Amino acid sequence: METKTILIADDESRIRKLVKDFLSKEGITALEAENGKEALQILEKNREISLVILDVMMPEMDGFEVCRELRKSSSVPVLMLTAKGEENDELQGFDCGADDYVSKPFSPRILVARVLALLKRQEEKSPEKLTAGGIEVDIPAHVATIDGKVMDLSYKEFELLVYFMENEGVALSRESILSRVWNFDYFGDTRTIDTHVKKLRSKMGEKSDMIKTVWSIGYKFEV
Repeated sequence: METKTILIADDESRIRKLVKDFLSKEGITALEAENGKEALQILEKNREISLVILDVMMPEMDGFEVCRELRKSSSVPVLMLTAKGEENDELQGFDCGADDYVSKPFSPRILVARVLALLKRQEEKSPEKLTAGGIEVDIPAHVATIDGKVMDLSYKEFELLVYFMENEGVALSRESILSRVWNFDYFGDTRTIDTHVKKLRSKMGEKSDMIKTVWSIGYKFEV
């Protein structure tokens, strides 16, 4: 893997140093931010940043706000640091566009493993554009159109549409959708998938029937 630069945004200097030291052993350069506003400023000036580690609880702007702002213009992978056992933090993080999470206190080795996995996944990108049945998705620009009209999709709705189109004609289980789109092992209620599919269908209008429900399995995108 070529040398990567990532950003660590956390108001605790000891955590930033700990993570930075472990990442340096993997040949990864780490920039630091002690609050949310500083994180966005650094991201604006350093377009080569390949991944962002965001603490949920930060002064100025919290991790959720930073993630939402970042997702307006970038698809850079985001790993959230959440309080131990705070499931709502994890779910809110995924809803605002985070790719993965690690709960505090964490094992530095586990964190580094998650970082390396996200970087590898980023390198294995899908094609930049997907088209099917009048729907076109421009992945780098994070824009989806239907019959030439831009669709107003949330970050997760967009990711869901991409995953469906990448697997046209394949029956996808809810578990595989959670793993790919939410990128975490989910052992609880899978209704979050159904909720997002319902919203996506509503924005597809007459083409909503392209997303078919597969009884006892999940969903399938078929033109």
